[in-house]
Amino acid sequence: MADLWWLPLSIKDAIDIFILALFLRYAYNLLKGSGSKALFMGFIAFFVLWAIVSQILEMRLMGALLDKFVNIGLLILVIIFQEEIKKILISIGSASHWQRFTGVLRDRNGQDKKIDNIAPIILACKNMAKKKVGALIVIQQNLDLSPWMHAGERFTCDINSRIIENIFFKNSPLHDGAMVIVGDKIKAAGVILPVANNADLNKDLGLRHRAALGLALKTDGIVIIISEERGHISVAHQGEIQMNISIDQLQSVLERSSL
Repeated sequence: MADLWWLPLSIKDAIDIFILALFLRYAYNLLKGSGSKALFMGFIAFFVLWAIVSQILEMRLMGALLDKFVNIGLLILVIIFQEEIKKILISIGSASHWQRFTGVLRDRNGQDKKIDNIAPIILACKNMAKKKVGALIVIQQNLDLSPWMHAGERFTCDINSRIIENIFFKNSPLHDGAMVIVGDKIKAAGVILPVANNADLNKDLGLRHRAALGLALKTDGIVIIISEERGHISVAHQGEIQMNISIDQLQSVLERSSL
């Protein structure tokens, strides 16, 4: 293969760089929106500096010094990023993740089942938004949400629009918590979510939106929020929140989910 600038670059090297770039992109997407993103970018900048000084320019003194930092730094990174590393490993090992990665397509029955799961959620959200009924609906993706479900009422039932609306009815004892959906079942309600307290958050965000964002920062779950004040529908996912989306936009988000 042709040389890249002054560096001999073989096909093997190109594949090596491509795989590393894919992994870094994947890690960045998982950490995006969390407080660890800046730390992660700092690590990438240091790694690039080390590669230039030690491997490309072959500066012996600086290279030796940076090599020591790299050896110690790997241990420090494991300690600092232990939660994020756990999140990445769980996501990589997830069965649903590998199905998407290998391009395994759902059969017709699977598509029909997904539509059947989405339809009652859409209907319930549409009705609650119209009546300005506040709600928090969490849809599990790759990461297990069991640790958060312990704080609520656990049960198992089919996804049904009436059940969803009854749980979030204003006089319901489970109204203020979140509902958790796993696959084609409702698994818990009245769940307390971790509240995001980032300094750069919009001060107009209410407790429901902060709780939704708090979970979206820690897991890959999709959180649907319905505002009790305005009846607006919002979605939190991967550390970001989309405010005041339409029913069609919500359906598009759910169609890309692992329901």
